[in-house]
Amino acid sequence: MKDLTRYRNIGIFAHVDAGKTTTTERILKLTGKIHKIGEVHEGAATTDFMEQEQERGITIQSAATSCFWNEHQLNIIDTPGHVDFTIEVYRSLKVLDGGIGVFCGSGGVEPQSETNWRYANDSEVARIIYINKLDRTGADFFRVVKQVDDILAAKPLVMVLPIGVEEKFSGVVDLLTRKAWIWDDSGDPMNYTIQEVPADMVDQVEIYREQLIELAVEQDDDVMEKYLEGEEPDIDTLKRCIRKGTRDLLFFPTYCGSSFKNKGVQLVLDAVVDYLPNPMEVKPQPEVDLEGNETGTFAIVDPAKPLRALAFKIMDDRFGALTFTRLYSGTLTKGDTILNTFTGKTERVSRLVEMHANSREEIDSAQAGDIIAIVGMKNVQTGHTLCDPKHPATLEPMVFPEPVISIAVKPKTKGGEEKMGIALSKMVQEDPSFHMMTDEESGETILKGMGELHLDIKVDILKRTHGVEVEVGKPQVAYRESITKRLEDGYIHKKQSGGSGQYAKISYILEPGEPGSGFQFESKVTGGSVPREYWASVEKGFASMIDKGVLAGFPCLDLKFTLTEGGFHPVDSSAMAFEIAAKSAYRQSVPKASPQLLEPIMNVDVFTPDHYMGDVIGDLNRRRGMMKSQETGATGARIKADVPLSEMFGYIGDLRTMTSGRGQFSMSFSHYSPCPNNIAEEVIKETKERQAALS
Repeated sequence: MKDLTRYRNIGIFAHVDAGKTTTTERILKLTGKIHKIGEVHEGAATTDFMEQEQERGITIQSAATSCFWNEHQLNIIDTPGHVDFTIEVYRSLKVLDGGIGVFCGSGGVEPQSETNWRYANDSEVARIIYINKLDRTGADFFRVVKQVDDILAAKPLVMVLPIGVEEKFSGVVDLLTRKAWIWDDSGDPMNYTIQEVPADMVDQVEIYREQLIELAVEQDDDVMEKYLEGEEPDIDTLKRCIRKGTRDLLFFPTYCGSSFKNKGVQLVLDAVVDYLPNPMEVKPQPEVDLEGNETGTFAIVDPAKPLRALAFKIMDDRFGALTFTRLYSGTLTKGDTILNTFTGKTERVSRLVEMHANSREEIDSAQAGDIIAIVGMKNVQTGHTLCDPKHPATLEPMVFPEPVISIAVKPKTKGGEEKMGIALSKMVQEDPSFHMMTDEESGETILKGMGELHLDIKVDILKRTHGVEVEVGKPQVAYRESITKRLEDGYIHKKQSGGSGQYAKISYILEPGEPGSGFQFESKVTGGSVPREYWASVEKGFASMIDKGVLAGFPCLDLKFTLTEGGFHPVDSSAMAFEIAAKSAYRQSVPKASPQLLEPIMNVDVFTPDHYMGDVIGDLNRRRGMMKSQETGATGARIKADVPLSEMFGYIGDLRTMTSGRGQFSMSFSHYSPCPNNIAEEVIKETKERQAALS
């Protein structure tokens, strides 16, 4: 039986280019997992094993690996930073116990840092902070610490102070021990010496050390009382207090260094072991019923309990489908039969592997607290619960955002249709934020995703990984439709054709619902004018129509349909008749209720050097952007705005041109908003022309 107190399931997350993957490489080198460090900018990082990752120098898929430090097993997930792949961050955080938030020493708290931090808050994941790239021009440890406090509303607990800045950065002072760790310039992380604090830093160290102790002792009344009486706690007591505050998310131990120059990473690893929780110290996963309501029972982290595991990622490779799984309770052994509570089917576990990026080590069994991969599962998807068939239970599922952008694709060769279908089915299984559908009218295959880069990568994977060359249509925005007017109306469905006929009469109110309410149905029928057994048919008939709006065929949002009265015939009325009546009522009434087109509005967060700020704001205004805030910092300005998605295609190229390549931005879906009339007319016209051309 493994000692779970020596386990740390952690994720590394940050904004694009803050140094997550480089930091992971240094950790693997220090823990003896790899012997040669691979650099991201050379396309050789261990955890960036996809061709697309190596070319672009960004992480696309989260990668899992295991290593050991100070007799503790670290299961590490390196996650992407780009906003189009936040789904990877979200599902990784869902199964982790702790995390390392990496921030760039010069860029500071950047747009995607906020999104990731928010996800981590939602998942209640304890974190330590690592401020990286302190060797860079413009790096400022104290400015980034202040940004963490101001922008993320998080309490950083400064644990180390940097020695030197920018190109003179040589090491850090550990505030707990009052010792300086200084590295030479050889690039070897093991070439360091531990010295006394530099004379010019003694006063600063004492000030920050006092702040650290004051925050730490608040976690234990007895320790605090002794401290107020003048007795300073020893280092072990301080560590215990810091561990408690970190686990309770009251503060976040903050470190600094330069991963690229191999300076400072050892102290971060020590902090993972000292302050981040083991699997038994985090809140147990709630179990839910088939409707998703909590049952009040929990998956307790204990190898002796029945099996409870969550599949959080599916990956297809040359050896078959890999199902990344976090075990919350129980033990899983090769040859076991497990139940998937989502499908109700059982499957036999033929192989278990422990992952190291894209290589693997076969194992015979795994237990509560482990993150492993199961090879060859047939019907498992992200978010499914795997459990003991004799003790079934469902864990809280994952919720994924809806895609906001789509493209049409078709294979370049006639024989490529089937090959493309098989490849896309695998890709949809791997990524829950990526959807595929076939347009019934045109027969086109439509791919839907979270942004241009997201779909661009998917097309690239189709081509290289699966060998399918495709022609790609222009990106399409996922518009929606809604109504603006309340309407009282009625419809009679009557059909006589020899024998028994069809008869259904309904009176109803159709009105706009609250934003985000979706489709709501209510019956206020009294006296049995529409028998109760037909109410569900009326609801089903109307609901089946809302996926196709009356303006341009986009799905209809936020409608409320209230059935008020009606009529029936004892022989000719049926469930089918009432369903047809409701469908006809939709076609009749929605055009009368002042329908409108809605467009997706995106949260756009732009970072630009100060002197380009006017140009960037002017450009966002031209794109119909609504400014929300602008802040200037030491290295540039941040502008936040709400901008329609339709105006944001190709923005990255325009931004780079405007800012001489120095601007960057992130974008995420915010809400749907009414489309201006002139744009709505253009969209409706274009959509109808496209449909006519295809029919």
